[in-house]
Amino acid sequence: MKCRYGVSALTAFVLFSLWVLSPAPAKEQGTQPPNGKTRHDAIMPFDIDAKAALLSEPETGAVLYAKNPDQPLPPASITKIMTLLLAFEAMQEGLASWDDLILVSKNAWRMGGAQMFLEINQEVSFGDLLTGISVISANDACIAVAEHLAGSEAFFVQRMNERAAKLGMSNTRFQNTTGLPVEDHYMSARDIAILAREVVLKHPKLLELEAMREFTFNNIRQFNRNPLLGRYPGADGLKTGWTKEAGYSLVGTARQGEVRLISVVLDTAGTAVRSNVSRQLLDYGFRNFVMREALSPGDILGHLPVSKGKERTVAVTVDKPLRAILPSGRERDIEVLKNVNGDLRAPIRQGEKVGTVQIVVQNNPVAIGDIVTVSKVEKAGLFTRFFRAIGDFFKGIWTAIFGSS
Repeated sequence: MKCRYGVSALTAFVLFSLWVLSPAPAKEQGTQPPNGKTRHDAIMPFDIDAKAALLSEPETGAVLYAKNPDQPLPPASITKIMTLLLAFEAMQEGLASWDDLILVSKNAWRMGGAQMFLEINQEVSFGDLLTGISVISANDACIAVAEHLAGSEAFFVQRMNERAAKLGMSNTRFQNTTGLPVEDHYMSARDIAILAREVVLKHPKLLELEAMREFTFNNIRQFNRNPLLGRYPGADGLKTGWTKEAGYSLVGTARQGEVRLISVVLDTAGTAVRSNVSRQLLDYGFRNFVMREALSPGDILGHLPVSKGKERTVAVTVDKPLRAILPSGRERDIEVLKNVNGDLRAPIRQGEKVGTVQIVVQNNPVAIGDIVTVSKVEKAGLFTRFFRAIGDFFKGIWTAIFGSS
């Protein structure tokens, strides 16, 4: 009799515990890239006549070709992409506008090299200054923009370096807004591609300026020096650079069909060489790679267990389309790796983030996104949870005795 009472008490205790604490779901295992990075440098399939180079696809950030990508080198006028980025971000934040009138200072007027030929105390619109920097690489306009936004070029350069750090440009140091030769002023090909990607993805108006073939100011007509414009299919930017120390450099970008590419070539021997190697890189990318959508919102990645919910599982999908740029003919090499949070507990909102997903090609992460719930899951009432716990308890006993069928 005592034994019977003891078993009954034990059973009651177990049922009460199951009622209060329903079983936690098991975790679905996945793999994450080291440090959350998705970068991969393609093995060089050929060499080009440049000290450093990089070819990338901006949507995914995939690197398709790299030669000495992290070597710091003088960037010359490629520096001005950062000057322009900060100017466009200032407009975006309401700190400046296209029609602002800027009074030209003596510092701006005295700048040599490429210029708009600004006059001291001349009033020039902010938009004209940005156009002059974009199309004719005007040094005097860079100073006028910097002084308008920060009070002096020195303070503006400080902002340039801060912005570079936030973008992850780890091999970049600015000393001026123009790229004119000065000690300890450098960028790497990878950092330039990061900067160009920010412009391409977030500031299409700036890209429109860079695509202009000519600009007339003060009745002086000047032409864009980018050799790709009007000569390479889909080319619409981005910036040339030259000084004796830097050699001939070019950041080019072109779009063909669904694919945009960014090419960076640094320190070539002449204008013809930088044009040819830029074309060579872009041709390689457009001819040998394709863009494919690996996952779309609505694609069900699985069903995750939910504790204390009216429904015991919830379907999950991705929050946005995940695309990957792949070598032609390698579309079947796409792998999907999931890493989901454990211990999902109701209530759960529709669209709630519950993990991450990676698109991997040949063991290289090429895209990453969030895993979200397809529907909401409300919390179950005590009555439902009680009888569910009883059912789970006896199911566990049955499985322990007879095994699963």
